Amino acid sequence: MSDTKERVVPTLIGEWAAIDGLLSRLSPEQWTLPTCLPGWRITDVVAHLIGTEAMLAGDATPDTGVDMKALPHVHNDIAAINEQWVQALRDEPPVAMLARFREVAARRGAQLEQMSQSDFDAPSWTPAGQATYARFMQIRIFDCWMHEQDIRAVVGTPGNEDGHAAEASLEVAAGALGYLVGKRAAAPDGVTVGIELTGPLHRRLTVVVDGRARLVDDTPEPPTAVLRMSSSRYLRLGGGRADGRENVELGGDQVLARRILDNLDFTL
Repeated sequence: MSDTKERVVPTLIGEWAAIDGLLSRLSPEQWTLPTCLPGWRITDVVAHLIGTEAMLAGDATPDTGVDMKALPHVHNDIAAINEQWVQALRDEPPVAMLARFREVAARRGAQLEQMSQSDFDAPSWTPAGQATYARFMQIRIFDCWMHEQDIRAVVGTPGNEDGHAAEASLEVAAGALGYLVGKRAAAPDGVTVGIELTGPLHRRLTVVVDGRARLVDDTPEPPTAVLRMSSSRYLRLGGGRADGRENVELGGDQVLARRILDNLDFTL
């Protein structure tokens, strides 16, 4: 996805609308169902989404008086901040949570619309290191889309696995492939890795290792190792959701392909 405001903002606002539509169809009982994320129910995932956008809108992080790092599923400072919002909103009823989500999404959408392209080009902290504000918002699309899929997986209503938000999420995940293949999976010089996505987004992602691992358009030679899976599976593995590895087909150098599969998680 281009990092222009004209592409990023409508995609992020559209993703919030998709989450709103999904949440509005949940029963009160479904809000309390556990997700694949340790310690978080659906309502806690929504609390996290509310909290992140509220902080970006300028709201203070609530002080619950709880030592978040003492919780078994909290492993770093960012997770501890996220958990403050989860704990603060833990007892809110679904109707109030949906209202909070709609309010902060509308507020953030208005703020983003008022920003200029220069604002989006400006240097910014992101969860992946220093980049631009546009890059930060692309990562926000990925995070929101992933959590939408977390909720869908719990309630058994698949959807929104293609389109602008999924495309933007795939771009974020693919951008980490050089690091994952070269550093995490320790692929040796001279190898080529192909990741074939079979849909609903169809892609062939190729990484060449020649001094450093880098994503390239393609190569005429067959890859040393191949991984075939759906685009949705690839994104879930990239987001640290480890379920479904048995649905990934490995080809070529099986040892290298397995090592890459085991190191596709790039999230904090």
